[in-house]
Amino acid sequence: MVTRVVVTGTGTPIADPDRAGPGVLVSHDDIHLQFDAGRATVMRLAATGIALQDLTALFLTHQHSDHVVGLADLLMTRWLDGTGTDGRSLPVYAPSGMASDLVQHILVPWQQELAMRNDHTGYPGRPTAEVHDFEPPSRPQRIFSREGLTVEAVQVRHEPVPGAVGYRVTTPDGIVVISGDTAVCEEVANLAAGADVLVHEVFDLSALPAGTVSDARKIAAYHSDPGAVGSLAQRAGVATLMMTHLIPAPQTVDDYARFVQAARSGGFEGEIIACDDLATVQF
Repeated sequence: MVTRVVVTGTGTPIADPDRAGPGVLVSHDDIHLQFDAGRATVMRLAATGIALQDLTALFLTHQHSDHVVGLADLLMTRWLDGTGTDGRSLPVYAPSGMASDLVQHILVPWQQELAMRNDHTGYPGRPTAEVHDFEPPSRPQRIFSREGLTVEAVQVRHEPVPGAVGYRVTTPDGIVVISGDTAVCEEVANLAAGADVLVHEVFDLSALPAGTVSDARKIAAYHSDPGAVGSLAQRAGVATLMMTHLIPAPQTVDDYARFVQAARSGGFEGEIIACDDLATVQF
């Protein structure tokens, strides 16, 4: 068996026709776990060949619109794609508070349309999320387990967003860690110890053209400099670093190389990928 990691979206709140909103798919055998659901997640999942009905669970890192705006689309399209779900809910794991509240109410505005579709097509049930909320732990805590695969969560440093978390997925093949949005921190370093793959966000303030975003330094402070991410990955003993949520989004070969060089400057000696959507690693 093989574990496959697909970055389903590398984008940010800024619209980019080539980059879907943040997301990562981790698959092992017939277990398919999606982390975050930014804009166009459904389209990127369609490109992976994984049917929405076959998703095992969805995990949210935090409630920022760019990470969750595709959730309603995912839930409804999973239902509308056919009756393969038989009205079954999609398990969604989310930090308590803003994120879990959003999941519980995400389909409220759509109830009249869903009722109309029920009457017209006879589809069973309604698209629903089976919410599993948890208090963001200060130390890694197991929140999911199935057939030798486990998922642990830990609170990361994305203040003032409350309760942002990163995840560690352990399969029979190895370990995948997903940072979510965060400043570089020891919580992620500990979570990533010995990981085969670390999917980490990056924000290169030095490469950001003036005027791209308002108050760029304030925004950069709760994201991660690529050089510091490289240093973290090296200390943690990570094999492959996949950089995502790329700010500024690379456009040229030199732009991609700049991200890689920045991570190398932190001392990282493993494989580095400055990701496009659908970047994939298997082990």
